[in-house]
Amino acid sequence: MRPGIHPVSRPVVFRDRAAGTAFLVPSTRQSARTVEWEDGATYPLVDVEISSASHPFYTGTERVLDTAGRVERFERRYGRKATTEET
Repeated sequence: MRPGIHPVSRPVVFRDRAAGTAFLVPSTRQSARTVEWEDGATYPLVDVEISSASHPFYTGTERVLDTAGRVERFERRYGRKATTEET
């Protein structure tokens, strides 16, 4: 790798605003806000709207889509073209 072209990776706290949890992970993300972490050190803080702590896929609250109903609704709305093959 060429020196001097890659951003510096350092510990950053990502706080999930929906779940109220925070994660300390290495990142290149910049932030002017800081927070004091559990170890007493101060780290940059980045607020995120959703993370694995609040995403429905990871929390098990994922909704199952009714794909059959969606297809039927589409066919009612736009109609299915009748295709008859005569041989």
